[in-house]
Amino acid sequence: MSGKELAKSLIDQIPESKMFYVLAYLQGAAIPDETPNAETVTAMEELDNGGGQLFTGSTSRLFDALMGD
Repeated sequence: MSGKELAKSLIDQIPESKMFYVLAYLQGAAIPDETPNAETVTAMEELDNGGGQLFTGSTSRLFDALMGD
């Protein structure tokens, strides 16, 4: 029996009260992995090479810094 066949046979055994969790998991598993765009890849490479900026402080201070205040 294949994995898909086993999963289909088990679905009938899951109580309706727990079906929400199964559906949420299956929906997440069915979505293909997303490939990051070029800008994101460049940013990750920068961090891997020791670049980037470390910020310590509150979220409001971070947003102030990002907005240039």
